[in-house]
Amino acid sequence: MANTMTQTAVPNRLSNHWLHHLLRWETFLLLVTVLVFLFNSLATPYFLDPWNLSDATFNFTEKAIIALPMAMLIICREIDLSVASIIALSSVSMGLAAEAGMGPGGLVFVAVSVGIVCGLFNGLVVTHFGIPSIVVTIGTMSLYRGIAYVILGDGAFTNYPSGFEFFGQGYVYWVFSFEFTLFMGMALIFYGLLHHTNFGRRTYAIGNNPTAALYSGIKVNKHKLILFVMVGAISGLASVLLTSRLGSTRPSIAFGWELSVITMVVLGGVSILGGSGSMVGVVIAVFLMGLVTFGLGLLNVPGIVMTIIIGAMLISVISIPLVAGRLRAAREQRK
Repeated sequence: MANTMTQTAVPNRLSNHWLHHLLRWETFLLLVTVLVFLFNSLATPYFLDPWNLSDATFNFTEKAIIALPMAMLIICREIDLSVASIIALSSVSMGLAAEAGMGPGGLVFVAVSVGIVCGLFNGLVVTHFGIPSIVVTIGTMSLYRGIAYVILGDGAFTNYPSGFEFFGQGYVYWVFSFEFTLFMGMALIFYGLLHHTNFGRRTYAIGNNPTAALYSGIKVNKHKLILFVMVGAISGLASVLLTSRLGSTRPSIAFGWELSVITMVVLGGVSILGGSGSMVGVVIAVFLMGLVTFGLGLLNVPGIVMTIIIGAMLISVISIPLVAGRLRAAREQRK
């Protein structure tokens, strides 16, 4: 009888295991991504061209690499709305360095360093003064871009050295650009960091209950500070890619990008309230948004309409889980 019970229990566990994966948000996202890909393939004959698809990646990779550390920051119950302004300030700093004769490697160092300083400032204000990160980064969003405007005004930096264009325009192999290859490599690194290290486990613990995490020995403020610095550094790196791709710097560069980055993260299943989410979901969301915007572009849909669609997606993915949770709680109370 014991053997019979064991044989009947295993299929049930396997069934529940597969059911759990089928009901995951990542599975739903992957299904939607496949449907969007099929729709685009049928809607326009230019979509499946390998070089067109490669060009499409340039529209989202810079935002996507910022979404990776931003996901960890939001899981940790914080947020950074200043990322686009960090890009602007980093780009202006690179322009000044280029005017002074600095080479491509030095420009990368300047951009990432400026990003680190900006992220460090955000993190220190949040952790040392206890001010909500949304308030702090709304302020620094204006501060950093304002500094960029003060330095450059209505002008532009265009005198970048030879070789700098590779970061944003070069290809590693065939249709695979340097930007896209860098994003995929970073996605693997952040996946491992979040899901297979103690640092990732501490991130989830703080996001679920910061007080309990503190009493369990986790240095909550130090951990948050590291995440803010990480977001700043990657924003500086994104400025290298974007400036290299455009070949110029203006203070308005990357204006409004914070909305797209946060949409990628939240669409990927990361709870805006913290404590849950996965890097796999964020990567799928990146490709979904890239396919949507690229497909709409091929269909000549105006940019303002794309902005409306992105805003609607952000509202939907935030509100649907909250409404579903309340309905589930109300149903359980009635029982």
